[in-house]
Amino acid sequence: MPRTPLPKPHVALRDAAAPLRHAGLIQSAAALLWLPQAALLAGIVGSLAAGGGVGDALLPAGAILLLGLARAGLDALGARIAFRAARGALTRLRAEAVAVLAARSPLDAGRPSSGAAAAALAEQAEAVLPYLLRFRTARLRTAIVPPVLLLAVLTQSWAAALVLLFAAPLIPIFMALIGLRAQEASEAQMLEIGGMNALLLDRLRGLSTIRAFDAVDATAARLRAAAEGLRHRSMAVLRIAFLSSAVLELFAALGVAMVAVYVGFHLLGALPFGAWGGTLGLGPALFVLLLAPAFFEPLRDLAAAWHDRAAGEAALGALAGLAAPPAVVLPDALDAGLSAQLGCAGCSMPAIPERAAVPDGARSLAPVAAVPPLGEHPPPPGLEVDDLVFRYPGTATAVFNGFSLTVAPGEHVALFAESGGGKSTLLALLAGLALPEAGRIAIGGQAMAPGTAAALRARIAWLGQRPHLFAGSLRANIALGRAGAGTEAARAALLPGLPPDRPIGEGGAGLSGGEALRLGLARAIAGAGASLILADEPTAHLDRATAADATEALLQAAKGRTLVLATHDPVLAARMDRVVRLP
Repeated sequence: MPRTPLPKPHVALRDAAAPLRHAGLIQSAAALLWLPQAALLAGIVGSLAAGGGVGDALLPAGAILLLGLARAGLDALGARIAFRAARGALTRLRAEAVAVLAARSPLDAGRPSSGAAAAALAEQAEAVLPYLLRFRTARLRTAIVPPVLLLAVLTQSWAAALVLLFAAPLIPIFMALIGLRAQEASEAQMLEIGGMNALLLDRLRGLSTIRAFDAVDATAARLRAAAEGLRHRSMAVLRIAFLSSAVLELFAALGVAMVAVYVGFHLLGALPFGAWGGTLGLGPALFVLLLAPAFFEPLRDLAAAWHDRAAGEAALGALAGLAAPPAVVLPDALDAGLSAQLGCAGCSMPAIPERAAVPDGARSLAPVAAVPPLGEHPPPPGLEVDDLVFRYPGTATAVFNGFSLTVAPGEHVALFAESGGGKSTLLALLAGLALPEAGRIAIGGQAMAPGTAAALRARIAWLGQRPHLFAGSLRANIALGRAGAGTEAARAALLPGLPPDRPIGEGGAGLSGGEALRLGLARAIAGAGASLILADEPTAHLDRATAADATEALLQAAKGRTLVLATHDPVLAARMDRVVRLP
């Protein structure tokens, strides 16, 4: 499997580098306090062995206690600083990935699936925390503590220092070799997790269709196979983790054992060389022996965190993929109010959603109804599309090549085209969800451009085929947290007889198809600035009676507003002022 290149240092990681370095230095200082503790402890044992009394050990013992408290305090302080820095960096990484995802146009075919994005942001991103918290600080401690302890051992015995010097590199060398495989295994596991989440979410969304086509068993088998693949990937990561743990414990134990063997035989006189003064005493020998495990401790911590490094870098790669520049971008950054501005709030707008056959005919000469508009809003704008050119990234054929269209203020226009002919794409371009390759789009005489898109979108109400409805009350679903939204007027006009506090379930459970569409329409026009309605197949999934009811609601809401809709419904098209056939 090809390895994902580690992303360039991100500003969030650069900002966290200094606090993590400070935390590593504090924890290194805490680890080095073991030097005076070991010296005092070795001195106490040597004094007692030489015939000293207990009173001689009280003062050194008190110093050991104070040093231990200082060591624990410094270690806790370093861990706290590191945690805050790591958590802050992860929060900023997530925020940037979410911002880039939100700014990606619905016309971008390269958008990651909802399941994969959710898995990367919620689950995989957590692997960045131990990577920054444990590996970064362990790497700094490894660069500081072992050399200092090696010099301390060297002051007593060059032979013991030589044993440590030769044993120490074995751990990082083997960890590096294992880490190459751990990186690949972690990346494969994260890809499998993202695919599993995407598959599960897709199947849950299409559960009714799966049941209708009697595909429950086939779907269960597919999910079982995906779960089995994830299990294999996860076990591969665990095997590597256990292997790395066994390797580090083996070499650390061998290093300490070799020092202990040398010290023991030296004290017995079997190995009389290696000490600067000829022969080590009990105190210096015990001092060397106490420093040997501490010498390997940072190396063991680094080796233990090596798997965190592999998983963290794989998670950083996943977040970098989400934050990568999209192929199709919005004219400006997608602000927090865009969902409310477009009145869609989670409704999907796929790039090419047309499926049904397009009927012929159906033009209407009915004038715009002279009825007072629903609620207060600015005058309806006209639309101008001049020489529009647009193609999807990676495709040679242009969806529009020199297309022009003029819509008068307050006019109601139906768009007709063959399936895949660009009706929904044109609506998305009118909504400012992508920039055309060439040409000009103007709303109310103002051209759609990066600096004007947000203001123009504030005048647009978007109605998709299946507006997403949240669990809550009717009022909450219409307002969507917008202060001053005309929820009561919209609800009373489009949902008569339904109490505003009536609760509904997720996805509109408890409402009929027509009521759900009416609720989505009420949400779209609740904003005071909505003077242009863009509707994408509003009656596509409704029966004839419900479609007729929804058509009346749409026409009522569109009084005094400009309306452009894409439809295959000849009855709905016949109620429009004009039908435009796309080339």
